[in-house]
Amino acid sequence: MKLLAIDTVTEACSVALWLDGEITTQEEVVFQSHTEHVLPMVQTLLAQSETTLSQLDAIVFDRGPGSFTGLRIGAGVTQGLALGADRPVIPVSSLAALAQGAWRQDQQTQVLACIDARQAEVYWAGYQLVGETMTAVTAEQIGAASSVTLDKNSTWFGVGTGFGRYAEELAALPGVNWSGTQAQRFPLAQDLFALALPAVSQQDWLQPADAIPIYLRDNVATPPSK
Repeated sequence: MKLLAIDTVTEACSVALWLDGEITTQEEVVFQSHTEHVLPMVQTLLAQSETTLSQLDAIVFDRGPGSFTGLRIGAGVTQGLALGADRPVIPVSSLAALAQGAWRQDQQTQVLACIDARQAEVYWAGYQLVGETMTAVTAEQIGAASSVTLDKNSTWFGVGTGFGRYAEELAALPGVNWSGTQAQRFPLAQDLFALALPAVSQQDWLQPADAIPIYLRDNVATPPSK
């Protein structure tokens, strides 16, 4: 099985290649220059592995929530590559990827994934480990950090940029115990694979035109003032 994964929804830009279980990655924090980095990263990984786009089984992409511009870049690049190579696409949640990374790097099994959404809000969802995959136990939501609602009297690990900007509000959530937090952590392409494999095995994928971002926020763009 051959899969390519692309993630551009936060300050990080990452791509990863899965070749029959072996993963190679390229990752860099690029802030607002994803357009200049993502395609060269893809080309480098494919060239190093002597793999072509047409040999892939599917392209996996982070469909959000996250930065409006980053989401559009990731979805656009995925659509373009998939259309050109006639490959299907598989969308994966950025919050689930964050939680999966907390399992891969920290062996955490109950995770609050929380991304700074600006405008005094966060994107968030709770996850628990089932087998080797993080599974959502809440819906993906957007709101003030103080509005995050988790099972009380249980212990959670917090991950994501929301814990940098809103650390005090999240630490004060009633009845929630924290085993630790990692604020400087982003969704990464390599963590999309574990979440996409069930869809791959069932061929539950989409056509390239259906590689649509998930914003959660209704007002994704601010109109110019009159």
